[in-house]
Amino acid sequence: MTLSIAHLGPPGTYSEQAAVFYLNWLSKSTGDAAILSPYPSISQSLQAVADGQAQLAVVPVENSIEGSVTMTLDTLWQLDSLQIQLALVLPIVHTLISCATSLDSIKTVYSHPQALAQCQGWLERFLPTVQIIANNSTTEALQQLEQDPTTAAIASSRAAQLYNLPILANAINDYPENFTRFLVISQRETNTGHYTSKAGASHTSLAFSTPANIPGALVKPLQIFAQLGINLSRIESRPTKRSLGEYLFFIDVEADANEAQMKSALAELGIYTEILKILGAYNVLPVSVLD
Repeated sequence: MTLSIAHLGPPGTYSEQAAVFYLNWLSKSTGDAAILSPYPSISQSLQAVADGQAQLAVVPVENSIEGSVTMTLDTLWQLDSLQIQLALVLPIVHTLISCATSLDSIKTVYSHPQALAQCQGWLERFLPTVQIIANNSTTEALQQLEQDPTTAAIASSRAAQLYNLPILANAINDYPENFTRFLVISQRETNTGHYTSKAGASHTSLAFSTPANIPGALVKPLQIFAQLGINLSRIESRPTKRSLGEYLFFIDVEADANEAQMKSALAELGIYTEILKILGAYNVLPVSVLD
């Protein structure tokens, strides 16, 4: 069976790069073949898996500079049929791509909002007067650069090679230690052992809402993990979109949801939450494994 892997397109995005890394790792680990399927947005990539148009999706969830990718979190909350199979961490190095003869000729810069934010300091220093335009992806604007030499885009060096475009500046992200964590998502019905390593999961991702906005509403759920000695590697709030001041909470736990201690924590957590969702138990592949 050839798997279809959905990701944010057009070709050349960092999501596609992450999907390629994952595809190579999958091929070495299981021998499975896969094809890449680009979609116009992160939410559409995830919806494709929910609808059965693709077996997997590779989507960004967190960047070391700009924090969480909210579209990924919101869509995972909305689509109950999905679960996390694996996480992988990739270094992100941005380049300025343009057919302009010099930086002084550039009037407009395009890219994804995350990439623009990760290069904000560089843009203010070297291109303080240009118009900044956000796109759905880092590669969306690349095809129009040859028609207008006053435009530029922020994308990867791989994207510049794919579209045969010149790079005016390398490594323009404000912080050199720039990493993005991507998630491999499948339908819940999928056999999880087929896509993850044989070892027990190292992380579990949860999301929950609280019954009411009262003192201790968040403390009580978190105390459960503290009392059991279970470490949280991440916690984040998102609006419920029902009412101003109402929030959902996303947490990553350094434990396997199938362990006895975690099962006890989850059972107790249900007492203090309105809605509790286990988004997945999974392992995290470091960059060294993907090289």
